[in-house]
Amino acid sequence: MRFLPAGSGSMLVELADLDETLALQASLAAAPIADIEEVVAGARTLLLRLRPAAWRDPGRVAAELRARDLTAGARAAGPLVEIPALYDGEDLRAVADHLGVTPEEVVRRHTGSDYHVVFIGFAPGFAYLAGGDPGLNVPRRRSPRTRIPAGSVALAGVFSGVYPKDSPGGWQLIGRTPLEMWDPAREPAALLQPGERVRFRALRDRDDFEATRASVVEPGRRAPKSPEPGATVLTVVEAPLPALFQDLGRPGRAGQGVSASGALDRAALRAANRIVGNEPGRPCIEIAGGIVFTSSGPAVIAVAGAPCAIEIRTADGVPYPTAAYAPLPLAAGDRVALRAPERGVRSYLAARGGFAVEPELGSASTDTLARLGPAPLQAGARLAIGSDRAGPVALHETPAEEPPAPGDVVTLDVVLGPRADWFTAASLALLCDQDWEVTPRSDRVGLRLAGERALDRADPAIELPSEGAVTGAIQVPHDGQPVLFLADHPLTGGYPVIATVAERHLDRAGQIPPGARIRFRALGPFAEIVPTSDRIDA
Repeated sequence: MRFLPAGSGSMLVELADLDETLALQASLAAAPIADIEEVVAGARTLLLRLRPAAWRDPGRVAAELRARDLTAGARAAGPLVEIPALYDGEDLRAVADHLGVTPEEVVRRHTGSDYHVVFIGFAPGFAYLAGGDPGLNVPRRRSPRTRIPAGSVALAGVFSGVYPKDSPGGWQLIGRTPLEMWDPAREPAALLQPGERVRFRALRDRDDFEATRASVVEPGRRAPKSPEPGATVLTVVEAPLPALFQDLGRPGRAGQGVSASGALDRAALRAANRIVGNEPGRPCIEIAGGIVFTSSGPAVIAVAGAPCAIEIRTADGVPYPTAAYAPLPLAAGDRVALRAPERGVRSYLAARGGFAVEPELGSASTDTLARLGPAPLQAGARLAIGSDRAGPVALHETPAEEPPAPGDVVTLDVVLGPRADWFTAASLALLCDQDWEVTPRSDRVGLRLAGERALDRADPAIELPSEGAVTGAIQVPHDGQPVLFLADHPLTGGYPVIATVAERHLDRAGQIPPGARIRFRALGPFAEIVPTSDRIDA
């Protein structure tokens, strides 16, 4: 059992194999450790998010973990779920060729034995299925696809799985199912749950596929929340880039494959709410490219985060003074324009009384990868202001720091690990010795970085089994150009994480625009976490 640092407040526990991983996961479920806030299971790891009180001494938690009995008993047979599938995947022939068999033999093996759900990760409802035919062990694709259709049945290593939604991915596609694997209107939202057994059934042809799809009863959808009578409504006139509702996210749902998501600049969201007298975590509108809207009635708003020009005109076209980090009163007919910021990326708009927005899984945050939460706000969207109890407005809020502009160099503190030892010594030095430019392909999932020289693995031939990753993780794909995970990142991934941005710099990372450069600063050398009982001075 190894204990590896995964940022300021998490550790990765590496175990010998899947059975040992499941045994420790079961042990923690039966007898939780108070200092552990959340567990994200991987193929042979557990990612543990620790409570702040344990951040300074994770070795104490490690000692408790190592003392657990991991003697694996027989796995209880859970209920059986049948997954109908049409085996016409793009990679079916390539998988057959890799295994030296026919496509028909791949299908026979895949449908010929039961799988069991060992954990859910990567994306909401994505179940990792183990225990099928051991002959279906195939590597991931060398180059991941940018879009895999929802319902795709896939293989990677010893696992099988079904993609719940359209998403990027690197697994080998062998078929597709008409079943809805993830639906937040269903309880539980994920069709497959840990411990259940799964058996795949081959469909004959496309007609059989469509007939099966038509027979599936879809759960009822909730109607959008209606504005209260007399509520002020903000109507979006222009939104060059869709704006998003965000709050502090939905932590604690990793067991369903749901990441926390939430505002990328949490300090700015809290400040905007305090200015108008709201509770700090109320939903705000996260604006990345400007927005124009009109108000149907009286309101008080505030803007915080990336500095942007704010223009307010009355119904008669008369302008009046505005400022960020200050309460701004609106009247019926007022037109408000927030221009794209010259520094930073994201501004946050709060309204006194909050917004009347329907939460999903306990949060109004829009998760762009998982596609959870309210729809992105485009021209024509109507945003009703709520009637939540509000306190005094705040007149002395200020930005935590000035956001960077394109061309600036931003320093981010990082904790090396958990997979720093997967890289050459030269690459570990290179991570902090050269600047990394933020590319235009960056989004809320992550900052895609480009450096003059790429990072090299110590052994490029070794594949990493899927394991959990936290916000701020710096994942390194095969091309050696890092991706810095932001709030909408997948919960698990199969590329090694060389380092993780320190918690105190996550808001800063969320405001770095394309064209700016990042200089990483390691807070210390890479070192495994030593259980307290092993220390010389213990």
